Amino acid sequence: MKLKTLTAAVVAAGLLVTSVPALADLNFPMLSYRTGAYGANGAQFADGYADYFTLLNERDGGIGGVKAVTPECETGYKTDKGVECYESTKGDGALVYQPLSTGITYQLIPKVTQDNIPMHTMGYGRTSAANGKVFSNVFNYPANYWDAASVIVKHLSDVEKGDLKGKKITLVYHNSAYGKEPIRTLEELSKKHGFELKLLPVDHPGQEQKSQWLQIRRERPDFVIMYGWGVMNQVAIKEAANIRFPMENFVGVWWSGSENDVIPAGEGANGYKAVTFHGVGADYPIFKDIAKHVKDAGKAAGDGSNIGKVLYNRGMYAALLAAEAAATAQKMHDTKDITSAQMRDGMENLKIDEARMTELGLPGFGPEINVTCENHGGPGLAAIQQWDAKAEQWKLITEFVESDREIIDALIAEDSAAYAKENKIEDQDCSKG
Repeated sequence: MKLKTLTAAVVAAGLLVTSVPALADLNFPMLSYRTGAYGANGAQFADGYADYFTLLNERDGGIGGVKAVTPECETGYKTDKGVECYESTKGDGALVYQPLSTGITYQLIPKVTQDNIPMHTMGYGRTSAANGKVFSNVFNYPANYWDAASVIVKHLSDVEKGDLKGKKITLVYHNSAYGKEPIRTLEELSKKHGFELKLLPVDHPGQEQKSQWLQIRRERPDFVIMYGWGVMNQVAIKEAANIRFPMENFVGVWWSGSENDVIPAGEGANGYKAVTFHGVGADYPIFKDIAKHVKDAGKAAGDGSNIGKVLYNRGMYAALLAAEAAATAQKMHDTKDITSAQMRDGMENLKIDEARMTELGLPGFGPEINVTCENHGGPGLAAIQQWDAKAEQWKLITEFVESDREIIDALIAEDSAAYAKENKIEDQDCSKG
């Protein structure tokens, strides 16, 4: 849009214009972090995100015939830098932001709402943003932190043949807004199922956890749940192995379930589990296209070694959902050159079924998604994956199952209502269709 405005101004001034593109690129800025304590994880996600858009450009000519660009702004996982990156890039035709940081997300919620730019916090951020009536410009489909906690507890209940009464569960969590997200949900679940909940915070970046794991060894909980990120996960898994905690009873959230987390512990990590909202590995048709059009063509964002890994796949999935929403917006508004407001509409009307996922080369990769004005959180389904240290790969060991909607929906309604009251927000009118 800026290019069109500039062209008109130049022509009006009587200057010669040699070449002006008919349409501006579709801009998907990346608030990435390839440096700092969490850089190894951030780089894999960023590679997957960028490579998917490169695939669309090289194989399909972009989205609806319009090329996509993914300019990066390094945040270092720092909230203030993330806000700076947003402010410095939002005027370049940004269609959607995916900050990959709960801290940054919290700061950007009022900003994107005021600027009418959508933000997608897939599996992170403010969980109650699933209520689209209150959070008009924030989306966290296909699942959120509270869904993860619920599905983990469901799995532990299955392990105990449906009875967690009297069991002891310890939450080891990153002492930040992110790590604290599941606490309320687990407290409600503990009341419902009768288990005892213990909370053990770990300060950033998480390299020192001796006291926490000595306490776990002393108190001997039946299960440990972890909400960690970066080096914290590696250290926790090593410490768990050192005290001989049974790995099959140690379950991480999806941000504690990558190769980066388990490989450093070697055989000691065998049997460790994590919840996930998407498939694992590179045994999907799309990876042949990525190899042909991206990696082998020398256009990969990284050196290609991350392709097929958990966080690469997640970044690729995030890009796929953004691209599908952009295509939806193009159809809804009958234009290829969409605005951020139109992109928001596309995200709010996104529908992806298994047939479409198969067309995209990812059959069975994730649950069907049907976003609505009321529900920006998606289906809330998740599965459990387990680490096979010998094969050095993750394997899905359950189907995708639904979280406890009775508890989750009530918590979302309560928290979003409190946010709306505090910020004087009127519910979005969802009767327009």
